[in-house]
Amino acid sequence: MRYDDAFANGKYIEGAEAYPPLWAEKAAQFRAALGARARLGLPYGTGERNWFDLFLPKGKPEGLLVFIHGGYWRAFGPRDFSHLAAGAIARGWACAIPAYTLAPGARISAITAEIAASLPIMAAEVAGPIVLTGHSAGGHLAARMVCRDIALPDALSARLTRSVPISPLTDLRPLIETSMNDDFRLDRAEAAAESPALLTRRSGVPVHVWVGGAERPSFLDQARRLGNSWACPVTVDAGRHHFDVIEGLEGPDTPLMAALIG
Repeated sequence: MRYDDAFANGKYIEGAEAYPPLWAEKAAQFRAALGARARLGLPYGTGERNWFDLFLPKGKPEGLLVFIHGGYWRAFGPRDFSHLAAGAIARGWACAIPAYTLAPGARISAITAEIAASLPIMAAEVAGPIVLTGHSAGGHLAARMVCRDIALPDALSARLTRSVPISPLTDLRPLIETSMNDDFRLDRAEAAAESPALLTRRSGVPVHVWVGGAERPSFLDQARRLGNSWACPVTVDAGRHHFDVIEGLEGPDTPLMAALIG
């Protein structure tokens, strides 16, 4: 298909095949080390994948960081990325990582609706400000949650302080011309309706787009499209590719963590 190569990440990352098992191993070690402060499998709906994991710091949380995983809406789950809560935990924040129905089991619009439904449930677990982030397809979902067409309870909206989409997909129209669309089943109308770069941002919620400098040109373009559309900052993280750009979430004092919670 016309755009398959443009959105192929692993093909252009040396040692790409080692990343998923490394993530899973680090995630398992993190959960084990956290013990009772890892609250696993909390439901937010009735679907098989309508659940989230919640990781708590020592003492009262300063707020809640929500991380939404990527995988082109088709792969992975929260427990592949538990370790990405480490930076937030070290800063005294709680971190929630929701699951969602994977394509082709759900269309992207339905996945968006699941994440929107998860937010009030996750927010009820932790008081204070809420910051949204996500990677790749999860970056798309983190951006969608601050689009004006997403209906959120007023009390929740008042707590949203920032969204930081990481390497997000922001204009889904090119994906129609990829073989992945066999799973997405995107048509022009849904692609446009699910493209943050074509939608209006919710007022009052700052957005900061983050993308690796060594990513595929298509992902740099997707990041800049959102930055241009929403007039928000775009940080190009020099030398980082699509698989290691998320590593900044593992430490408390990284530039990415500063963009998230200061």
